[in-house]
Amino acid sequence: MTSISRTIIKGGLASAALLAAVSAQAVTVAQTGNTTVKIGGYVKLDAMWSDFGDGSPPTNIARDFYVPSQTPVGGTSENTVFDMHARQTRINFGTETTMGEHKLKSFIEIDFMVVEPPGADERISNSFSPRMRHAFLEYDNWLFGQTWTTFMNVGALPESVDFIGNTDGMIFVRQPQIRYTRGPWQFAVENPETTVSDGGTVIADDNEWPDFVARYNLKSGDLSVVLAGLLRQLTYNDGGAIDDSEMGWGISVTGKLMLNKDDVRFGVNTGGGLGRYIGLNVANGAIVDASNQLEAIDSLGLFASFRHHWNEKYRSNFIYSQIDIDNNVTLSGGGATKKTWSARANLMFDWATNLTLGGEVALANRELENGQDGDLTRFQFMAMYKF
Repeated sequence: MTSISRTIIKGGLASAALLAAVSAQAVTVAQTGNTTVKIGGYVKLDAMWSDFGDGSPPTNIARDFYVPSQTPVGGTSENTVFDMHARQTRINFGTETTMGEHKLKSFIEIDFMVVEPPGADERISNSFSPRMRHAFLEYDNWLFGQTWTTFMNVGALPESVDFIGNTDGMIFVRQPQIRYTRGPWQFAVENPETTVSDGGTVIADDNEWPDFVARYNLKSGDLSVVLAGLLRQLTYNDGGAIDDSEMGWGISVTGKLMLNKDDVRFGVNTGGGLGRYIGLNVANGAIVDASNQLEAIDSLGLFASFRHHWNEKYRSNFIYSQIDIDNNVTLSGGGATKKTWSARANLMFDWATNLTLGGEVALANRELENGQDGDLTRFQFMAMYKF
């Protein structure tokens, strides 16, 4: 084992998934033969005051980060709650082996963000189970395993205290896939899953075909843009009267413009049957009509952010995101989500090398087809050490 030395992981388009998955810093812990072993990740504490203006606060993961579909609507009371957790803490492990002109890479990352083991609560242990975020290998231009969907541009994610930041209008999915990269082009077949509105949300697992993604990465000077297309099958078989498939599609245009040290990030995501791909599944991919056939649900997501460096230690991010959902109200009724939006501003302070403190205020709103809406105001603090 060599002495520990800090390195920045670098690479071209062929290893874009590796670049997206790792922390900004990594530590080389071993060099044996042609193989380099690295570890990375961060420790993060989140503390937040959340004011739910129109009903009781959620009792699920939406207490720990913003989930657009979970903003209460139509209540008669205002509720303020305080939460603190370190669940976003993560660790990753990667290898890179050089074999002549070929390179073989692997990457595994876990955090503790979602899963609570049976019997765990906040009274004593605050225990949370590790979950797999990424697990993939790359051989030259081929990728096999689980990582960010090829349809998603990780470079368009803003810097936020919240887990995501531009949640409403952003494509945000990790899933198993096979991806091929050639120059600026990427093509992938990815794991399918259909969410259907049928008297509630049904998570169907009836697909006959994978989801297909094509992507083009464009860079010109200080501007980088990702153009991506999605083609998917929406399928639902309830073992009875419903057995149908519908075509789903999506188009994504996202990018980042550098303004010296500052930057603007932006995106437009639209399609029919996007469902789980956008807004953390704020709308399902399809709804069942009166003839027991599937009808794809259209949606349009938008987001923009601006990051400004005040000096070498302080910087701020200003973020806006929204999604508009085109429901067939005859089928969905007035209780379906019509629109959500969120806006946030933060201040980040680099207290020491790789140690950042951050404060953020966020406003969010969810509106139903019947005109009812609900508001969320959240003040959040973080302390994060990257390694």
